[in-house]
Amino acid sequence: MLSSAMAKSLQFVFLIFASLSACAISKQSTEPYVVYMGSRLQDGDHEAHLQMLSSVIPSEEKERVSLMQSYHHAFKGFSAMLTEKEATLLSGYDEVVSVFPDRILQLHTTRSWDFLDAESGIGSQRLRRKASSDVIIGIIDTGVWPESPSFSDAGMGRIPSRWKGICMEGSDFKKSNCNRKLIGARYYTSQAESIQPPSNGSHVVKVDAFGSPRDSVGHGTHTSSTAAGSMVPNASYYGLAQGVAKGGSPSSRLAVYKACSLGGCASSTVMKAIDDAINDGVDIISISIGMSSAFQSDFLSDPIAIGAFHAHQRGVMVVCSGGNDGPDLYTVVNSAPWILTVAASSIDRNFQSTIVLGNGNMFKGTAINFSNLNRSESCPLVFGGAVAAESTPISEASNCYPGSLDADKAAGKILVCVDTDPSVTRRIKKLVAEGARAKGLILVDEAERGVPFDSGSFPFSEVESDVGAQILKYINSTKKPSAVILPAEEVKGFKPAPVVAYFSARGPGGLTEAILKPDVMAPGVSIIAASIPSSDSGDVPVGKKPSNFAIRSGTSMACPHVAGAGAFVKSAHPRWSPSMIRSALMTTAIITNNLGKPLTSNSGAIASFHDMGAGEISPLRALSPGLVYETTTQDYLHFLCYYGYKNQIIRSIAGTSFSCPSNASPDLISNLNYPSTSIAKLGGKQTERTVSRTVTNVGPPNSTYTATVDAPSGLIVKVSPERLVFTKRWMKATYQVNFDAKNASKGYGYGSITWSDGAHSVRTVFAVNVM
Repeated sequence: MLSSAMAKSLQFVFLIFASLSACAISKQSTEPYVVYMGSRLQDGDHEAHLQMLSSVIPSEEKERVSLMQSYHHAFKGFSAMLTEKEATLLSGYDEVVSVFPDRILQLHTTRSWDFLDAESGIGSQRLRRKASSDVIIGIIDTGVWPESPSFSDAGMGRIPSRWKGICMEGSDFKKSNCNRKLIGARYYTSQAESIQPPSNGSHVVKVDAFGSPRDSVGHGTHTSSTAAGSMVPNASYYGLAQGVAKGGSPSSRLAVYKACSLGGCASSTVMKAIDDAINDGVDIISISIGMSSAFQSDFLSDPIAIGAFHAHQRGVMVVCSGGNDGPDLYTVVNSAPWILTVAASSIDRNFQSTIVLGNGNMFKGTAINFSNLNRSESCPLVFGGAVAAESTPISEASNCYPGSLDADKAAGKILVCVDTDPSVTRRIKKLVAEGARAKGLILVDEAERGVPFDSGSFPFSEVESDVGAQILKYINSTKKPSAVILPAEEVKGFKPAPVVAYFSARGPGGLTEAILKPDVMAPGVSIIAASIPSSDSGDVPVGKKPSNFAIRSGTSMACPHVAGAGAFVKSAHPRWSPSMIRSALMTTAIITNNLGKPLTSNSGAIASFHDMGAGEISPLRALSPGLVYETTTQDYLHFLCYYGYKNQIIRSIAGTSFSCPSNASPDLISNLNYPSTSIAKLGGKQTERTVSRTVTNVGPPNSTYTATVDAPSGLIVKVSPERLVFTKRWMKATYQVNFDAKNASKGYGYGSITWSDGAHSVRTVFAVNVM
């Protein structure tokens, strides 16, 4: 039995360890949170934010009373390191709208503009010459490579006097890197703004001296030049896709906000960038990032949705990528109604790499490769499963899993692998084949082959299942199968195009199905635009210098196409609000391909409006839409009511004394004055629903529009009135649409209502879910 003295001694030691452990746990349990406090009404936010932090952080940890970011332009709030308990305490404060973890958002990673112009069927040169140079596009991304010729300011006039932004210097970025095209550049780090209360009572802003607006990833440079890059003749990617590279609005100005790195973007930093961009004076913000569709949050815990709402309040349009989690349903992100959400499509260009078998048969695969092989350099051809490493399942070797191949067996051969496990990406498979000293890789993949993979100098080609079966049949038919993979070639005039990209996220929206998302579709497959010179020798063909351009795919690439198109429309109509520009792009969108047939998805099925939104944008047609649907901030406040938020919360967001209507209900969301219609549930006891819309005449003063309806079988759709008469420009008219689903098939049905005056066709698409 222990003595009393020893017991007390052990108890003392235990208490010391327990105390240290508790301290360690306390220190480890802090994580970054965002505290959102609604619309900004007054100055002095910094001091108030620090006082609020002090009220929840224990006095013995006062060193943690520090702001990582502070929002004080268009909206107010801050981010800080907090424990879960402290975050909960702050969420109970009357002036706080929401508190949420500072999650990491992901990057959603020229002929495309010529293709869009050609699809419109309208001559473009005269119309494009009207474009003003006063429109400013803000790009929130990974920064910019200012030396790219796409950011030349040759021929551009003075910077608009309303511009209040800055060109931040960094270790490798000088003020002289900005010009009349690239008029602003900011950068942020995880603690880009650390505001602490020093002893003298003033506030010191500490900035990481090693930061810089310079792009080290290439993503931001690519998106910036896609939106508003200057014209660059003879641009190409090592000879592929040669032609004139240009952005959607070459006359527009650019301001870049480096909020992201290769690892992603902190929510708090993205909010800070939006706040700065609004205050700097941008007209349009392009955001090619977002959270995973698997972790979508509430609108008021979504940093992009919050920032975009306040941007709309200030007349700034926000365009976002819809995400790359397709082709599954309910994967679209950035789906708040005040955001223009973009899907991705292909264009009429493809990159093909020919496979020549030893028996002379040739197959066209898709790829971007710069191999130096020719027809006389055949290599032994082998299926991946036949060169499996010892004790490795054939299924893994067939998929080119890391560590699955026997390098002694694979060396010097061209491998054939399949893609039955999407967790192993094409880049990993290529690295596995290279690591096994293979001479090339043929990948059999039905889904991804529509998006050419850039394998650099390594011979690579991707084929569909039928072709894969023929290649495997050849391997099994001869003792010494052989093949060669030839360098990639560009194929122009590819048909059909556009096609919804397989990766493009699909609707319905996960937060509400009563808003039809995505909104529109734009080119996002194999887009050539400016980039950073590659430092990876494997990406640069032998004997070539690093390219100033890159070919990328993703809704990341589609988003700046729409931002550029929006800037183009705004340059012609500077008085138009963000929702009017969105309406023009949506109601003039194209729903047929270059074969004159309905647009399809990557599977070959006819695309639904949950795949492509209203259709493929047509910037030239959007210049003259005839009628527009204007959605005001007041409309969006009503949306928040219908969605279920309380009056007090909405007043904080709006910064006004707004009150929700007494009949607020989720069913009323479909009544939002949106340029498309979605009814989430129709059936059972309620088989009919009527929605209302108001249009504004932006066409000729005296005009009469007549409605035509395209509805799925069994769904009866009636428009009242069927004619709208306008006697002046800017005149408004309201109509109702009744949906009757008594005899309709269950599930979503898609259709459209088109108003026409003979010169304009204003198409509004709808989706109705019959229960």
